[in-house]
Amino acid sequence: MLLIMQNKNQPTSNEYLKTKVLTASPEELQMMLYDGAIRFCEQARQALLDQDIEKSFHLLTRAESIIMEMCTAMREEIAPETCAQMRGLYIFCYEKLVTANMKKDIDALDEALKVIRHMRETWTMLIKKLKEEQSQKHLANENNDPDTTGDHSISSDKTECSPLDAIGSHISVQG
Repeated sequence: MLLIMQNKNQPTSNEYLKTKVLTASPEELQMMLYDGAIRFCEQARQALLDQDIEKSFHLLTRAESIIMEMCTAMREEIAPETCAQMRGLYIFCYEKLVTANMKKDIDALDEALKVIRHMRETWTMLIKKLKEEQSQKHLANENNDPDTTGDHSISSDKTECSPLDAIGSHISVQG
């Protein structure tokens, strides 16, 4: 469950973000989480280089929270093996971020950042592949549909779930 916490120093300028989150698909939400974690890590890295310890602490804490959220929001009932593998990566990143935060260790931060960036790239490729498959399936259904009324809905009692469904995040907005 992703929590959007309103920063007390900012007026409700988070309305745009709140709307974006509430209208995003699960795939887009996951991408937003990766982007946020990467952004906070990059900013924390710069803060460490600038020896701004307080700023780096807050930024790394935000990145840690995102990674832990992604770890706990997985739906193991859909794809237990995929979730177990992803959990291992998330825990690795989380531990590296905690180490970076406690010891002000840029190398540990860089290790976590490298893995998070790779997971984001992989997520991008998976979404692209999923869209292509859905497009091909849609075209195949249109070509095989003898109905010329334009109704191309498929009725099925069986709900299909992919491993991507297991990784997507559940959202809760607090503010």
